[in-house]
Amino acid sequence: MNTKKLTTTALLTALAMLIPYVVIFKVTIPPFTATIGAHLPMFISMYLGPKAAIMVGLGSALGFGMNVGPLVGARAFMHVFVGIIGSLLLKKNVSFNKVIAITAPIHGFLEMFVIMPFVKIDVYQLLVITCVGTIIHHCIDGLISVLILKFLPNNIFADFNLQKQNS
Repeated sequence: MNTKKLTTTALLTALAMLIPYVVIFKVTIPPFTATIGAHLPMFISMYLGPKAAIMVGLGSALGFGMNVGPLVGARAFMHVFVGIIGSLLLKKNVSFNKVIAITAPIHGFLEMFVIMPFVKIDVYQLLVITCVGTIIHHCIDGLISVLILKFLPNNIFADFNLQKQNS
């Protein structure tokens, strides 16, 4: 990993760890929680490759685990797998919008499965609140990421020998 990519990965990881502490717009419907913007570092790290996505996902899990608790930290750990899948899709030249759409249900089901051992088996809470809630949260943050990426100069991606995917 070159110095620029390593530095960008470190900054995105730090941001992923910091978001649980500073973002005040949160939605909580137990066992589901949504911190708006929490997925932005993960989405942007997908452009840097699987290794970067893993680091950012681990940072997200650590930040949420320390600030909100181990169950939310375990849910945030799923960002590792979503980030890996998204980065591999981007490498195959799948558009960013499609990556968001493809990874949304994967993200929702992963978060649903990770909480199953810790909550009462209630289909409504697991499938509707957690899974569908995560999918909606993922899509909202994906839309925010698309808007942010539109305003980033193309030369940022050129530094990493990447192309910014058009929607």
